[in-house]
This record gives sequence, structure tokens and C-alpha cells, in this order.
Amino acid sequence: MEQLLPVNGVELCVETFGAKTDPAILLIHGGSASMDFWETAFCEHLAAAGRFVIRYDHRDTGRSVSYEPGKPQYTSADLQSDPIGILDALGIDRAHLVGLSMGGGIAQTITVDHPERVASATFISTSPIATAEPIEYPPMAERLQEAFGTEQPPTDWSDPEAAVDAFIRDERLYAGTFPYDEPARRELIAAMIARTTNVESAMTNHWILEDGEEKDRSLADIAVPVLVMHGSEDPMFHPAHGEALAREIPNARFVLLEGAGHELPHQTWDTAIPEIITITTP
Repeated sequence: MEQLLPVNGVELCVETFGAKTDPAILLIHGGSASMDFWETAFCEHLAAAGRFVIRYDHRDTGRSVSYEPGKPQYTSADLQSDPIGILDALGIDRAHLVGLSMGGGIAQTITVDHPERVASATFISTSPIATAEPIEYPPMAERLQEAFGTEQPPTDWSDPEAAVDAFIRDERLYAGTFPYDEPARRELIAAMIARTTNVESAMTNHWILEDGEEKDRSLADIAVPVLVMHGSEDPMFHPAHGEALAREIPNARFVLLEGAGHELPHQTWDTAIPEIITITTP
């Protein structure tokens, strides 16, 4: 059941699966992504393995606090502090973090800044928030460079059908080589749009946030078990990003998800779910 929890002075929508007495896994998704993109079946698989699974809507996504499009009243630092606030609201001292894309960056920040709250960390389809030495990564895939360099007609986010079409168009850009199940994705995205307070805010506000106070961080300080998973066909962050992230962290395990793009599609779950269960085993 979804619930609205008071977190850092706002309300965030949170849903849990499994028994609270089991090890907690907090799922943190990427920019503009609500909890819906941690699919229910994925969460249920983890809960069936004896995990207390927590997913949530970032600010301005889903049913969490929403602000006027173009006028978010929070910073990137607030998105980074919200997961700790969720654990506080649920009375959980330590959790296993699983972050994807921007969520992977948030999870890295929490693991460095609040090690006492983190039991393990899994970073998926993301890039290091800091490296000991500068790294020159391969560029984004040409299709993304072309998309970013081409002005698209504005989407009427108040039109559910147009919004679904826009999401599908963008998802295909970030997908890997697995067959894209458009009917299933349309169903999921339509359900997400139906429960989102303001889709335009969700698609706008995360990308214009102020960064807040910058801190010097070292991933080499991470002492908890770490798993890094990365799609072999990620068009946004070449696998070199994931490889570099794993190198920065002592004893991190790197798993390449063959065929996956900037995503965690069903076809990867037979690999990803057992890996997450293993690293979260007490």
C-alpha cells in the first residue's frame, strides 16, 4: 500500500513490500522517475527472497510533493537527503541502497556521507560522483547526441496520450538491444501518468535544480559491500563509466548486463535480482 510520509518538511509517497523484520532495501530511481519504474514484479521478487523492499516517488514525481513547473522549491541536496529521511520515517537504522542513473549518484553520496546508515550499495547504470584522477569517457551514442541537439516540438503533458507517446519515444532512445515490449511499457507509463500530480513538473523540475553545497568526496572511503551493474549497450553512460566506478571503490563487484541499455529491463532480472539478493544477504 502506498503511504504519504512526512520527510524533511514535505510529504513523499512511499510503498513497501515484505516484512519489516527482514533486511531493508531502499530503491532510488533516476531523474524525473517515479516509483513506478521500479516495477511491482521486481519488488515482489526481492520481497519473496526475504527482503523488506522500499520504493518511493521523488519530489515532483508520482504522488509526492509537487511544485509549479519551472519553479522547484528544493535543490539537488534535498533529493540526496530524502532517502535518509524516508528511513527515519520508517524507523529503519540501516538499509541496502539500490540506485539507478541519478539514483545511483544519490546512493553514492549517501554511502559516502552516511556510512552508518548503509548496509550495502548497488549502483546501476550510473557514473562516479568523484574519481581520484580525471577520466575521459567515450561519448554518448550518436542517437542521443542527435536527439539532444535537435529541438523537439513541445509535449502537451496534460494530454495523457501525448505524454505516453513522448515517454515511449524517449525510452526507445535509451534502450539496449533487447526487444522493446511497447504494449507493456505503455500500460506501465499510462498508470504512472494517472497517479502523477503534475507530469509537466516531473519532466521539468529535476533538470533545473540548483546543486546546493558541493563537497569533496572520495569513493575510496566506502567500506560497505558494493555491487556495480551496467548495461553493455548503455547509450548514455558507456560501460566505461561503470567500470571506472567499480575501480574507485575497494572490493566492488562489477557485473556487465549484456544487451541492456540505460535501463533495467525484464531480460536482465535473472542476473540482477540474484546479484542484489547475494549482496544484501546478512
